[in-house]
Amino acid sequence: MSSSNPISTASSLPFRVVDRWGKKVTGIIDYTIQVLLMVYLSVRAAFIDQAQGMRDIVRVVSMQIYFTGYQAMPLITVLALATGSVVIMQSSAQLSFLGGSDMLGKLMLIIIVREVGPLLTALVVIARSGTAVASELGNMQVNKEVTALESMGINPLSYIVFPRLAGGVISVICLAFYFSVIALIGGFFVSRLAHDMSFAHYTFTLASSFEMNDVVMFLLKNTFSGVIIFTVCCYQGLLVQKSPHEVPQATTKAVVNSIIYVIGFNLIVTTLFYLKNLMDLGVV
Repeated sequence: MSSSNPISTASSLPFRVVDRWGKKVTGIIDYTIQVLLMVYLSVRAAFIDQAQGMRDIVRVVSMQIYFTGYQAMPLITVLALATGSVVIMQSSAQLSFLGGSDMLGKLMLIIIVREVGPLLTALVVIARSGTAVASELGNMQVNKEVTALESMGINPLSYIVFPRLAGGVISVICLAFYFSVIALIGGFFVSRLAHDMSFAHYTFTLASSFEMNDVVMFLLKNTFSGVIIFTVCCYQGLLVQKSPHEVPQATTKAVVNSIIYVIGFNLIVTTLFYLKNLMDLGVV
């Protein structure tokens, strides 16, 4: 009759924990490498593969911009007005109480342009276009449309992935810019219903607080958010094998992974940016 040794069981427990976390970390690293490889291969195939003309690629890119960017503008407008007006009312009230209303423009740029705008825009794109791309490519896999393209000598990465990636990145950048403008300017007029503030003073604080770092962070966050969203969604959609039941599962994984990667990337960029500022000031 065999009995387990409690000493050996207790000593192996830390190794099981390390092994479990090691598998998770290596799985995340492998997944990230596969996603980055798809970005490289799709861009490379689009400019090297001549099986289809650039006119076809541009047509698909235009359709993706129309669906992701133009059709999302009403929702982005509502979110931007609501976000901008709430932030302006809360910030102006607190700053006026503290006697520092001149900092309103700086605070608005930090909150809207650097942080809230890119994140909310990315979440809207994930909810609308990310799910659509993942399910569309999953159904194409089930219906053997991807195989048909390959049999005709057309690289699916150049014809399917790259146009959605390019159109998605352009759409995310444009939507984030539109969100920022509506939140900063439109939000002011909405907040005028509750707070009396001079528009000239407000625009002056915005202009005087504007820095090149705001442009850098804006472009960096939104460009890579677009790349992350559409690459992850395309990757998950192409992982579908045979059954239509795999499509909703792939779509769910695409949404969850896109949100995790986008939030993680924004957090890393923000942390590095403020660490750099602290180093420049000699604090760190």
